[in-house]
Amino acid sequence: MNTLTGTVRLARLILRRDRVLLPLWVLLLGLIPLSYVASFNELFPTEAGRHGYFAASEHNAAFVALYGRLFGSSLGELVAWRAGFLPVAVGLLSILTVVRHTRTEEESGRRELLGSTVTGRHAGLAAALVTTFAATLALGAILAVGMIAQGLPAAGSWAFGMELTASGWVFAAVGGVAAQLTSSAGGARGIAIITLGAAYVLRVVGDISGIGDGTLAWLTWLTPFGWVQRMVPYGGDHWWPALLAALVSAVLAATAVLLSARRDVGAGLLPPRLGPASATPGLRSPLALAWRLHRGLLAGWLAGFAVLGVVLGYLAAGVGDLVRDNRQLNQVFANLGGASGLIDSYIASIMGLFGLIAGGYAIQATLRARVEETNGHAEPVLGTGVGRVAWLGGHLTFSLLGPAAVLAVAGAAVGLTHGLNTGDVGRELPRAVAGALVQLPAVWILSAVTIVMFGLLPRLAAVSWGALVICLLFGLVGSALGLDDRVLEVSPFTHLPKIPGGQVTVAPLIWLTAIAAALTAAGLTAFRRRDVPVT
Repeated sequence: MNTLTGTVRLARLILRRDRVLLPLWVLLLGLIPLSYVASFNELFPTEAGRHGYFAASEHNAAFVALYGRLFGSSLGELVAWRAGFLPVAVGLLSILTVVRHTRTEEESGRRELLGSTVTGRHAGLAAALVTTFAATLALGAILAVGMIAQGLPAAGSWAFGMELTASGWVFAAVGGVAAQLTSSAGGARGIAIITLGAAYVLRVVGDISGIGDGTLAWLTWLTPFGWVQRMVPYGGDHWWPALLAALVSAVLAATAVLLSARRDVGAGLLPPRLGPASATPGLRSPLALAWRLHRGLLAGWLAGFAVLGVVLGYLAAGVGDLVRDNRQLNQVFANLGGASGLIDSYIASIMGLFGLIAGGYAIQATLRARVEETNGHAEPVLGTGVGRVAWLGGHLTFSLLGPAAVLAVAGAAVGLTHGLNTGDVGRELPRAVAGALVQLPAVWILSAVTIVMFGLLPRLAAVSWGALVICLLFGLVGSALGLDDRVLEVSPFTHLPKIPGGQVTVAPLIWLTAIAAALTAAGLTAFRRRDVPVT
């Protein structure tokens, strides 16, 4: 039997299982840049205005770190540059998709069951890679067509779309390799995401060096984000970086296949760490068991938010340099209160971003209960004296309080770093922490929606990710798409006060918290009344 037998059928199964989630993130990331076109047209309607923005931004370390190098002042070049973080998002989602349909399938035992049918050894890996490659290609096509519809040049639009597609291909293949190295899905995700983070850091260091003395500019050639950046959509429209990314993707995919052939199904190439022969006294309660299951995930999110907070907090001072000594930009940002108001708006916006990311953690932590159920671990625990509410409550502790911890760390990192830059830690630290924690009621809504889905429709619990995608879509491109305010208000994040700098209103926070509590109670009630397990 051919090792790829059954690949097409498994690809169709992946598309069926991800028929909601996959189109949502493809459409979201493909449509986000449309809002950038509208924003730049509104802020800089003339060529002179765009050139002034280019002159102020091309050597701004804060913007270069976030978005990459800016190579020109045309509308298309500004839009492509502003979307400089999207390749990172595409890479992350590609990793998660591949790991979900490879290592997670093996960890749950479904891969071994499918392997007993007429299915080749490498069919599962091939199906996951092909499906993810196709999804990122569709994303690039959607982006290109959307840019052309906005009146931008076709050649640059297709190069822009290929920039995101190439990033997705490389990191989908990275996810495929990582899935062969460890026996756990969490470990595979960790390895791949660390690789993604290292690639981003190399790009940041290389680009910042490139606008300075250039000593470390060569580092950008060590990362896929540096390659695709050199495509320069709407400027050079170079296609050779896409070919380089495609070649590396093919090599990594072939490496994943070779590694897969060297291990048993369900095992990883790296030896697992063996646990103790008997449980410690600290595992005698449902909360202690939940801590054992969640601590690695929580530690990873805390570390990630801390690093991201330090980086974005350090860049806050550079945002003020954007308007310094530039009369045109001073006029544009006059309604924000000058450089000081711009910095407050910047911090408030990144706190909103932290809130959306923390929503992803809340959903992931809540779905851990579903993983325990489908893996057969919940039923033996519930067969003892542990009640259903106590068992699920242990997981909910981390889905509700975990986001509070990561947001507090992020706010503290931003406030401390920015305060050290400005010499006023006492002022900036509490303002940044407050801006982060005010996101909690909206994050709890996402967690509560996941709890309801887990209690009522456990087979569709993963659809809860769609709520986060909707919040991202409405928050990032809703206004640009001309959506009615009543539609935008579906997202709980639209009701949060914008602080620092904005007026604090307590009523929306109370209402959102009350709704989250009601949904959580409904989810717990539904879980008490349904069968366990539901697979």
